[in-house]
Amino acid sequence: MSIPDDQWWLAALGDTLVWARLRVLESGNANVFDARGETLVYDDEDSARMALLDAEFRAFDGLDDDDAAQLGLDLDSTEPPEAESDEELLPLMTEKVAGGHA
Repeated sequence: MSIPDDQWWLAALGDTLVWARLRVLESGNANVFDARGETLVYDDEDSARMALLDAEFRAFDGLDDDDAAQLGLDLDSTEPPEAESDEELLPLMTEKVAGGHA
């Protein structure tokens, strides 16, 4: 079994970053694990991406410095959350953005 293709997406709500993990499965289906702990299932990657875009999420790997500035974050110090399980990942799916600039 191969490792799923995980893509990280984020949105900024005030001073809070909200992460979402898009996972494309071998079947071609896709699911999104969100900050509420829900796993939303989609027929394909395009449908999942459209849902994330509609919810004003942006692909983390597509951000440049200007995008990051608009979201109030520093790309060099921002990384998607990591955990051994979705249960451990859930509390890491939202984080406060540090105020001001370093």
